[in-house]
Amino acid sequence: MSVEKISVQGKEIILVGTAHISKKSIELVRETIDKEKPDVVGVELDPQRYTQLKSQKKWLDTDLSKIVKEGKTYLFLINIMLANMQRKLGEEIGLKPGMEMVEAIKASEEKKIPVALLDRDVRVTLKRALNEMSIKEKAKLFGEIAIGMFQGPEPLDEEIIEQLKEKDTLNALLAELSEKMPSVKKVLVDERDVFIANKIMQTPHKKILAVVGAGHLEGIKKHLGKTVDLRELSRINEKKSNLRYLKYAVPALFIALVGYGIYAKGIGTAAELLLWWFLINGTLSALGALIAKAHPASIATAFFAAPFTSLHPAFAAGWFAAIVETKFRCPKVKDFNGLQKLESYTDFSNNRVTKVLLVAAYANIGSTIGTIIALPYILSLLG
Repeated sequence: MSVEKISVQGKEIILVGTAHISKKSIELVRETIDKEKPDVVGVELDPQRYTQLKSQKKWLDTDLSKIVKEGKTYLFLINIMLANMQRKLGEEIGLKPGMEMVEAIKASEEKKIPVALLDRDVRVTLKRALNEMSIKEKAKLFGEIAIGMFQGPEPLDEEIIEQLKEKDTLNALLAELSEKMPSVKKVLVDERDVFIANKIMQTPHKKILAVVGAGHLEGIKKHLGKTVDLRELSRINEKKSNLRYLKYAVPALFIALVGYGIYAKGIGTAAELLLWWFLINGTLSALGALIAKAHPASIATAFFAAPFTSLHPAFAAGWFAAIVETKFRCPKVKDFNGLQKLESYTDFSNNRVTKVLLVAAYANIGSTIGTIIALPYILSLLG
């Protein structure tokens, strides 16, 4: 934790480096604002997190159907897990995560100092990071998440708790993730340094106090005064992969196999191919929904939807299963509030919000496995 003053292009910039779970950081923020009396106080928050901290209603405006339909199920689950990791650390230490940002906002409002939001939307950051990951890195990430969900949180000993009090825990988590997945360091750390530095320079005030994680200090200082296009850093470009062609190759191959079956073996064989495609794809998608403890109607929906959605690039069986799940087990306010207290796979499975996401994810995974198994099998029937 430190305070550094820098003069850049006629602006006086005061950088307050904090730890996101630290009582000393909260005190440092208040003392520095009182002493420096800046024209504006910038905080390492995006509009979404700012609203969450201000209202304390973190997930109530979540549109589950939109998340499922836009294919952001896994992204939202990761967001929830990261939030709960920080929340758990805060409970061990006795402080809520982000309290130094809350204190900065509170002190600014008391002194009628405007507040500037400096960070990039966390959803954009996570999406860009996922797009940068290789298939191997994604598998490793989801594997570790799954292990963490089933094992639940490990208690922290007193020595670790004392160390965490002095660290920027969110950036420590991101740094650890960057070491395990090197391809995303640019997105998780470097890009945010650039983004925050430019947002600081864009404020129309001369004396700016910026409250940021200590892990960002050096990167921000390096980029102050260097102009970049923030629209480019906020754009989500889907990573081009040859795997995207599979969405079109699967239906093309299936139609070709059925057509060949009719031509070479007759209608009876073609009907058998269709039956096995339906049974394999539908059964495995339904099994995925069953593993997620979905409602029987959702399981049936996965079974009947999967054989058709697997042949259409724009749809997924999990979407339909999840939509039906919300009809029978509609999430309530307590479920959204409960997203802040999920510590194990059982918690995720019992919460109606995350259950819907798990149903969507597992039904889609089952359908994908069904496609992988069904295509070679129906090809063997033509041999």
